[in-house]
Parts: sequence; C-alpha cells; structure tokens
Amino acid sequence: MRILDRLLPGRWRRPLLDVLLWAVVAAPIAAARLSPPYPRFDVALLLGSLALLAAAVASARRWPLVGLLLVVLGSLVDGNFVFAIPVFSYLSGRRSAGAAPAAVLFGVIALGGTVLNLGLLGTGAATWFLLASVLLFAGVFPWLVGRYRRQQQALADAGRRHVEALTRERRGAAERIRLRERARIAEEMHDSLGHDLSLIAVRAAALELADDLAPEHRTAVGELRASVAAATERLHGIIGVLREEGGPAGVRPVGETVVDLVAGAREAGMAVRLDAPPDTVELPGMTGSAAHQVVREALTNAARYAPGAPVTVTLARDADGVEVRVRNASAPAGPLPRPASSGSGLLALAERVRLAGGVLDAGPGSDGGFAVRARLPLSAEAHSGAGWSAVPVPVWAVPDGTGAALVGGGPERPADAERRLREARRRARRSLLTALAAPAGFGLALSLLYYSFATAGTVLDESAYDRMRPGTERADLPGLPRRQLTPPLGASVPGCEYYTDGNFPLAEPTWRLCFTDGRLASKERIAS
Repeated sequence: MRILDRLLPGRWRRPLLDVLLWAVVAAPIAAARLSPPYPRFDVALLLGSLALLAAAVASARRWPLVGLLLVVLGSLVDGNFVFAIPVFSYLSGRRSAGAAPAAVLFGVIALGGTVLNLGLLGTGAATWFLLASVLLFAGVFPWLVGRYRRQQQALADAGRRHVEALTRERRGAAERIRLRERARIAEEMHDSLGHDLSLIAVRAAALELADDLAPEHRTAVGELRASVAAATERLHGIIGVLREEGGPAGVRPVGETVVDLVAGAREAGMAVRLDAPPDTVELPGMTGSAAHQVVREALTNAARYAPGAPVTVTLARDADGVEVRVRNASAPAGPLPRPASSGSGLLALAERVRLAGGVLDAGPGSDGGFAVRARLPLSAEAHSGAGWSAVPVPVWAVPDGTGAALVGGGPERPADAERRLREARRRARRSLLTALAAPAGFGLALSLLYYSFATAGTVLDESAYDRMRPGTERADLPGLPRRQLTPPLGASVPGCEYYTDGNFPLAEPTWRLCFTDGRLASKERIAS
C-alpha cells in the first residue's frame, strides 16, 4: 500500500487494487479451465466466470455483500470459486457498516444450500456437512475477521479524536488561565493607576482653590482636574470589562515587597533564606509585580508539595534586568498526599512574567527538589499580546507535557470523545470475542445437526452385531437398523451395507454387512 501511494496518484489507486484483486481470485479458475482436457463449452464457461468475478469485484466496494453473493452463486457452476469466497467474505466484514444484512445473507445461503443439496440434488449427509463447513470456515469466519478489523479501525479513529479533544481542552484551559491572569493584571493596574490618578485629581483640586492663582491658571487647573477625573472613569470602565464577574480582587497588599513575603513565610514556620542585595528589593512597575508573583507562587508550592524543606530565594540584578530564583529541596518526610496538580498556577505565572517582558523556567532538580527561575527586564513597560511569538511558553506548563499541536477534525467535547472511545472499545472487544467464539459455536451446532441427521436409523449396536450369524436371512437379523449409511468414498462393495456405532461427530461407517441371495454372507468391522 505504501509503495502504491508513492507511485500512483489517488485516482488510479483504487482501480489498480481492484484489478489486482480480480487477477488473484481469477487465477485458480483460469488455471483449471486452461488445463487439459478441454470440454466443449470450456472457453464460454471461462469467459462467463471471469465476467462474474469482474462484476463481484466492481460491486464489492459499494455493495460488498452483493460481491459475496455473486461468488457463492459462481461456486454452483465452478468449484474453484470457493477460493474467492474467503476474500469477498473478509471484504464484506471490513466494508459493511452493519452485521444484520450479512447474517441474513449467510442464513439464506445456508438454507438454500441445504434445500438444494438434500432436497433437489439428493446428495448425502456427508457432502452436505462438507459444504456447510466450507460456508462456515470460508465464509463466516473471514467475515468475522474483517468485522473485527473494521472495529479496530474505528477504535483507532475514536482514540485519535479523543486525544484531539483532550488537546483542545488543555489548550483552551491554558488560554483561559492566560486571559484570567491578564484580567487580574489589568485589575491591579486599575487599583494602582486609579489611585495615582485620584491623587493627581485631589492635588489639582487643591491647587484650583489657591488664593494666589491667576484666573487663567485656575481655569487650566480646573480643566486638568476634570480631565484626570474623566480619565479615571474611563480607566474604570475599560478595566471593568476585563474583570471576571465575581472574580477575586488583587491579592498583593499595596507596598508589599519580596522581603515582606519572605518574612511572612518565616512567621508561618517555613525555613526560608533570602539572598538579595538592597537594590533588588524595590523593583519598578510590572517587573516588581512579576517578581513578587514569582516568589509568592514558588513559596506557596514549596509549602504545599515539600513541607519542611529549606527554601532559598535569590534576587540578582545586572545592567539588563533582574533574575529571580526560588529553589526548595525535597521534603524530609515526603510530600503530603494531595490531588494531582493541573499546572494552572505555573501557567498563570508564566503569563504574568511574559507580560512583564520576561521568561520563566521551572522544573525538578537532580536532588529531588524544585526550582523556579524568572528573568525580568528592569523596564516597567509591559509587553502587549504582540510579543507572544518572541516569548516561549514552557512545555511543562501544558498539563500533558507534550506540547503537541492540534490536528484536523471539528471541535468535539472531551466527554463526547471519551464516550465514543468507550463505545469503540466495547465494539472491538465484542467483535474479537465473536470472531473467536462464533466459529466454534457454529461448528459445534453444525456437528450436532449433522450427527443427528446422519445417525438417525443407522446405528447398529455392537451386541446386536455380535449376535449376527452368517447364513441368516436378512429379515431375521436381530437389531438391524432401518436404513443404511452412505458407503465410504471409493470403498463401496456391491451387495454390502454400511452402519455406524454412533461415533461423534462424523458418524463414520463402522460395520459392513455383505449379503448374497438375501442371506448374510459376511460381516466385518471397518478399520477407522
């Protein structure tokens, strides 16, 4: 298939495969017809058989059961069609959406074959059993295998769609976390900037009331006060749109520094060491807010996942920016039992650092601890969303840790995809169980049916056989069954009758009684 995909364009692929299929299934029929001897209508039968196979192949894609029925009907004319039955049975199971039409077709074939062979043609029970076995193992079993392969493909598709839905859900969760963090930053901007604007308005109002202020200056200051008040209202409206309804307000107390955070953690019982020069304690604007957020989130995680472990907070400043590092050792008594983390805190932290123009990195250390490192610029100017492509988002921040991109398909909720996956797994398990158990069950049922039919009125008990004496009239023989078995193929002897001792499941001939002029001439056990 892969070689054909490379060599042939898509429109020629299916016709070529159909031609190859026709050639494979036609080979046994053509070989038999082209071998001597050559009956009178051999060429016509060959052309008709090849045309019937071509029709079966042509219909097998859209109507696979029709193709199967055609090759079964062809077996009535040429026994070599039996080699094509497993192929078309498999394709029917692989390509058919439902199982009910195939079950009806196999039932009709079995019933029609039984009526034809036992009723019209008068074939023996052994021949009927052989033909029924061919239908079972050359027809039903390959169909079950094809059905199982179809369910496997459906399971693989459902698994792929489930992974895609989960990936979309995780990406959406990460995006929601980013947007929520942006909204929280906007709210903090509102709180701090609005406070500063309010102070400006108050000072302008005080200046406006000064006695020694010239009238034109008083008018200008009044306009300034009105402009500041209007700007404050606009800021309130714009930032209010970004706030989550019912969301929490900013949690950073006004003026709180990293030193205050570390002091609070020590008061709570944590072993925290701060390594920070004096010039790194007070950082400007969003840089200071991001550094405060990094230390707070790292201390929170250390207290949560490594209780009792020593923590080191380091702030290092250079000409380009400041580096914030928080590292904790592994917990002395092991981590507390808690639900698995989704990584949302680190995602929000990464977004906060990114908006401040920095880069965040976090991960476990070689000694079992955990380290968080952020590189922040000293400029207080925040980066807008246009800078997303320049700032990498760590792969560890995505819950599945794969960082895989979304691939095709429409949106599907994870719950629906999971339900589809469970259903596909159930169908695949059921198809596998059916493929293994159904042939055995059908074979047993067929054997019981054949045994009951073959042994009815043909069982000769060994005790009755022992009492039979040569020279006895046939009518006087004790325990002679009312009907005979079909003689073994190639072992029929004129004047002899065959009976069975009831061996299961084939009820093969066991006794041979030979008669001359109506009298028992000889009796013998047939070696099995």
